[in-house]
Amino acid sequence: MAEADGWRGRTGRAAARRGRCGRQLGRSALSEARRRVLVTGAGGFLGTRIAAALDDGFEVVRMFRHGNPGPGVAIADLDDERALARACEGVAFVVHCAGHAHAHGARDDAAAHERINRLGTRRLAEAAVAAGVRHLVFLSSVKAAGHPGGAVADESWPAPPDTPYGRSKRAAEDALAQLCADSPMVATSLRLAMVYGHGSRGNLERMLAGIRAGWFPPLPHTCGPRSMVHAADVVAAVRAVLGAPTARSRTFIVADAEPHTAARIYDLTRALLGLSPMRWRVPAAVLRAAGHAGDAAGRLLRRRMPLDTAAVSRLLDPECYSPRAIERELGWRARVALADGLREALGGELPRAVP
Repeated sequence: MAEADGWRGRTGRAAARRGRCGRQLGRSALSEARRRVLVTGAGGFLGTRIAAALDDGFEVVRMFRHGNPGPGVAIADLDDERALARACEGVAFVVHCAGHAHAHGARDDAAAHERINRLGTRRLAEAAVAAGVRHLVFLSSVKAAGHPGGAVADESWPAPPDTPYGRSKRAAEDALAQLCADSPMVATSLRLAMVYGHGSRGNLERMLAGIRAGWFPPLPHTCGPRSMVHAADVVAAVRAVLGAPTARSRTFIVADAEPHTAARIYDLTRALLGLSPMRWRVPAAVLRAAGHAGDAAGRLLRRRMPLDTAAVSRLLDPECYSPRAIERELGWRARVALADGLREALGGELPRAVP
């Protein structure tokens, strides 16, 4: 009996240890689930950077459209409701980077924006709500509101969006707000100004390539200022949102504290490339005339020209947005100086003090 009692004692202590171990493992698994974040568009320009940054402090699940699922990898298309439901299982946060960007005049642009940016975002949000996701961060755009003209627009700017891309982003924001009003999930929409950085394929990167190649014209000093933001600062904004206690859905503009002119970007880029300053400038009137000629050629050839009135407007006209709300409420502030950001966009590195 003593031997049996001893055996029972040992097994009881072992069971207790297993119970404690199980509870610890359970708490660990629960803790991991509470820090698990799904990053959509994880193979894209911003998604790659955001997922890499969130590896420090979160359990990241990267979502791609194609490939093989596995630990830390989800395969889902924004059209596939079942795949989205699987991707959101056990996830506490979603950072939605996937979307359809400008395609410069492609005929199917409006339909693609609608299908991917609006309907795809809604499907993802519905899957997130059903899975019990606590917080969804949506990478929207300042284009979700109308052009501010000479004003400095904030989140309350009333003008409606005036492009298919902007309308799809605004519709996605509205869909998120509607879903969150009827569920415990909170959504934060980040309206990004023009994002730049190494690896981007946007308008600024085409400008930098043109300056490097020697064909981009020297711009007049009368260029209006425009808001922009470096990709590293977007990453920091996402981390700030995820790290803040959030009780309600919000929209924030993410932009540098001060806007920049295309002429200043042109001059800085030449200096960074070791090129001498230009002694002459193309007058604004000449650029605008060339833009109208590009419009006419585009109508004749039924395709968009590299230089048209829209392209000229991006070079010459102001478009400014205020990031004061996110600075005030979350303590985020853009830290990448223009010269440092351009150097990185050209293939260099950011200073170590910059995130």
